[in-house]
Parts: sequence; structure tokens; C-alpha cells
Amino acid sequence: MTAPIRTPPGLLRSTWLVLRKDWLIEWRTRARLTALIFFALSTLLLFSFAMGPDITMLRVHAPGYLWLAILFASTLSLGESFRVESENQAMVGLVLAPVEPRAIFLGKVAGNTSLLFGLSLVLLPVSVALYDVDLSRNFGMLLLVLLLGCIGISAPGTVYSAISSNARARDVMLPLLLFPVLVPMLLAAVSATKFALVADPQQQLSSWVKLLTAFDLIYLSVGFLLFPRVVEED
Repeated sequence: MTAPIRTPPGLLRSTWLVLRKDWLIEWRTRARLTALIFFALSTLLLFSFAMGPDITMLRVHAPGYLWLAILFASTLSLGESFRVESENQAMVGLVLAPVEPRAIFLGKVAGNTSLLFGLSLVLLPVSVALYDVDLSRNFGMLLLVLLLGCIGISAPGTVYSAISSNARARDVMLPLLLFPVLVPMLLAAVSATKFALVADPQQQLSSWVKLLTAFDLIYLSVGFLLFPRVVEED
């Protein structure tokens, strides 16, 4: 009697399995989430102390400070996402399993996005307390901007994190590779967040949201196509 042949699971199911694995690891340890929250909160506090008691200036620059806190914290999140896989050659096990390498990319992007989006939700009430921003003006669009921005960080960040995971200076290499790529995304995210928090008489918010969406689609497509080659080289 011959053993049944195991066929690889579908792309969506494989993506869900990778995402579920990362969520379970994070839930059991919660070390990365705790470090992200405290690091981002410290960044917001430092920015508020640097600006001084001028509440008008704090309110004007609040979107930039919020996104800088998320961006700096993302280097910890992205680096740890593949550092876990490098321990005990877990990445080799994922590659040898009947799982599409592109499913690993999509699962990692979804995991990093969910972590960063959750962090941004934690930072919103802190921004209200520190910078006196008003979230009630266009809260739904603000959430959309935060989600698109977190995807924009996670999509290229997942690729560069995989590339730098085996480097000796990976903690230095990841920001050097990632930050220049994220300049247009950061500009669009800060501008869109600003117009979601204050008046938008010229209707510029939709244009910045479209730019964020285009950035996400480009880097999701590039990462989806190139990630199998990245995994093979690792």
C-alpha cells in the first residue's frame, strides 16, 4: 500500500498558516510587542519635550512625530520577525515544507502590518494627550491612512529584513536599506494624516491616499515576485 502524496496547500491557506504561527509566537512571548510600545511611547515623549510647551507647534507637527515613532519602532519589529526564523534553522524548515515562498512573504507582511497597526492604535490616544490633536474630524479616513502606511512599511521591510537577516551587521543594514525607500511613503502618510486631523479645504487627502495605495501595490507586487529569489539566496 503506497502512502498518499501530499500536495502543497493553497496560497491563501499557506499565508494564513504562516500568519497564525507568527501570531502564536507573539502571543506566547509578547516581548516584541512590549518593546515596540515602550520604544514608540518614549519616542513620542522625546519629541514633545524637544518642542517645548508650544501647543500650537506640537499640534502642527503631531502627524510627523506619530509616523516617525511608528517608523523607528518598525525596525525592531521587522528585524525580529526574521530573527525568530533564523534560530534553529526555522527558515530552512519553512522553505522545505510544502509551502509557497510567496505565502511566507504574504504571511510575514500581514503579521508585521497587524503589529504596526495595533501599535498605531495605541499611540493615537497618547498623541491626543501629548499634542492635543482632534481625532473626531475624520476618524475613519485616519484609520485607513494608518493601515495603508503600515502596509507601506511592512511590504518592503519584509523583503529587506529577509535579505539582512543573515548579515553580521543586520541591525544597521536594515535601516540603511529601508529608510531611503520609505521616503515617498512617509511623506504621503504624514500629509494624509495631517489632512485627516485638520481642515482640508482643497481636498488633498484623497490624492495622498491614492499615492499611499499606489506605493503599497508596487512594493507588494515587487516583493511577491522577488521573495522566492531572496529565500533561495539565503
